[in-house]
Formats: sequence, C-alpha cells, structure tokens
Amino acid sequence: MPYTACAIVTGGRSGHATTENPSAQFVTSTPVELGGTGEGVNPEQLFAVGWGACYQSALMAAAKEMRVNGMKVMKSRVRVSITIGDDGKSEGSVGLSAKIEVCVPDLDLDIVQKLAYRADEICPYSKATHGNIPEEIIAVLNL
Repeated sequence: MPYTACAIVTGGRSGHATTENPSAQFVTSTPVELGGTGEGVNPEQLFAVGWGACYQSALMAAAKEMRVNGMKVMKSRVRVSITIGDDGKSEGSVGLSAKIEVCVPDLDLDIVQKLAYRADEICPYSKATHGNIPEEIIAVLNL
C-alpha cells in the first residue's frame, strides 16, 4: 500500500512548515552561510534527515540480503551531508550534492563499503537522486 507524506510550507526558507498526520511544526530559516539567521531548520537539514533514515533502513535490508551479521549492522551510523552551492552549470545556478558516510563498528571496511553501495541501489531517496545530484558514498571507521 502506498504512503504519501504531506507538508504545508509558508515563507520559503524563512518561514514555517507543518507536516500532516502526524503534525510536526518547524520554523524554517536560511543558514547563516547563505545570508540568513540560521535560527530554524533549513531544507537541506530536513533532506539529510529523511535520506539518512531511509538509507539506514536500506542498509539493514542490504545486510539481510547479503547475509551480513545483522546485529552488527543494527549498530551502524549514517551521516548524510547535503551541500547547496554553485553547481557550475551557469552563472548563479545553484544545486545540491550529497556525501553519505557509513560506519558499522566491528565490521570490515570493505564489507561496509559493499553494504553502502548496495543500500544506495535500493534506498528510495538514493534512487530519486541518482543522476540528478553528485553523491559520494564512503565507508568510515568512526562517526
């Protein structure tokens, strides 16, 4: 059965956002680095949270599929960094890029990298961004 998430936003980067069912409210604010106050959450942070949660679930699914110790993968940490800036396409053109770092304590880094690549293939957020924004996927020892 499909699921649809809904949010109502007013004021853009310097406004307010409310999700529906269940309700969550956010004050949105442009980051200081982009000339804003930085007093609220910004779209890049919310995108990083959503992608990170989805990606970590995909990581656990990848571990199951690849028969990797699920107890170890349950201790994993995923850091998603979303960068907004000049995309190099034309003057003033802005775009996003992503870096996903995956740490699974007590698991060989080569295996973690294979899990990370497989998770990227099955994560719905990753599927949506493939070919649209540059992304880097890295297995790391610590987060």
